[in-house]
Amino acid sequence: MVGLEGSRPDMTDYHECIKLIEDHVKQFSAAELEEMNAEKRQAGVTCLKWEEFQKTEYGQGALEEPPWVLEALEKLTPPVPFPDAKSPGGKLQPLAGIRVLELCRIIAGPAIGRTLAEYGADVIKVTSAHLSDVPFFQVDGNMGKHTLDLDLRDPRDRQSFESLLSSTDILLDGYRPGALTRLGYGPSHLTALAKSRNKGIVYIAESCFGASPPSHAASKGPNHETAWSQRPGWQQIADCVTGVAWAQGVDGMGLNEPVVPPFPMSDYGTGCAGAIAVLTGLFHRATVGGSWWGGVSLVGYDVFLLSLGLYPASLRDSLRKEFSAAGFEGLQHNDSVDEVGKKALVAMRTVRPELFSEKHCHEAWSQGYGARVKYVKSAVAIEGLRNGFSRGTRPNGFDKATWEGWEGEDEFLDVI
Repeated sequence: MVGLEGSRPDMTDYHECIKLIEDHVKQFSAAELEEMNAEKRQAGVTCLKWEEFQKTEYGQGALEEPPWVLEALEKLTPPVPFPDAKSPGGKLQPLAGIRVLELCRIIAGPAIGRTLAEYGADVIKVTSAHLSDVPFFQVDGNMGKHTLDLDLRDPRDRQSFESLLSSTDILLDGYRPGALTRLGYGPSHLTALAKSRNKGIVYIAESCFGASPPSHAASKGPNHETAWSQRPGWQQIADCVTGVAWAQGVDGMGLNEPVVPPFPMSDYGTGCAGAIAVLTGLFHRATVGGSWWGGVSLVGYDVFLLSLGLYPASLRDSLRKEFSAAGFEGLQHNDSVDEVGKKALVAMRTVRPELFSEKHCHEAWSQGYGARVKYVKSAVAIEGLRNGFSRGTRPNGFDKATWEGWEGEDEFLDVI
């Protein structure tokens, strides 16, 4: 798009790679890049300050939305009580017996499913070999789940998927808005399924820029919301367009340029918002019936975060000095999230070593990876109920397409 070759294996120096990319990007204005991104359906935005984002038409609409949105898809199906089920270890868990199909990749969407698995739900993460995912992220994101590879363009795989879908309580859609609808599994299809089986379903849409609720899209038609929702993106895209990157660079680091935040905070924050939307949808299904659509986005979480305001300047100055002395410095707008994260991690281990204490973690064997995996303890305790995973993590595509015969692993079931 900007004249770069598709592959340059000879480019192995980090700073030379940055210069090569910048030399090509600088040939175009921000407006030209925006136009080319839209035409080629590429991920990219102009890095805006928070006050600049609020002046955009899209930003003004985003300011009016809560961190998660929930609305009824249909109100004809009767209330569905929470299942009278227990976890594989025989203990009560909040979501034991709830079935979740997770069609998500990377971090934010899988973080929703990970939370539900920790609460006791049976979660199947469905991916496809022709779609890329990050193996490193799967170690954490696939905790407690089963994983399955299906190509929803293939008739046999569609049959397997529809068999699983027929008894699903929750569907997590982490693809660009409309992608599952084009495959025949959008909100209208699930509404028809719910009516035919007389049991409601909860559909959660997670994306970078946010999907319009079905009722909103139907009443307003195409507008700036739907145009932005079709943009591809991930956390760094959301952080740049909303002003988080400028806040990191200027307010957090004392620079005069934006810097992408070091860790996937917006990803996991969006995952938390998505899990809340699921729990709210399940509560409505249990009390009043019907099927429920929920929407969360990386931009939506960033807007919520920025609307809370920044720490006082005196505290920011104190933290900046402390972390700069520990090595979190010398960064610029063109540094990758890997470079920023690497320096931040080193500084955190120096300044806040207690965050890495063994007391915050469990360790257990992973059949999928053939190794012991250390994971963070649950942040939630519920009196009278167990909260925790029933099985270890695994890579994508590890399990068979079934809800039956799921294993419970003692190293996880014995954790209190």
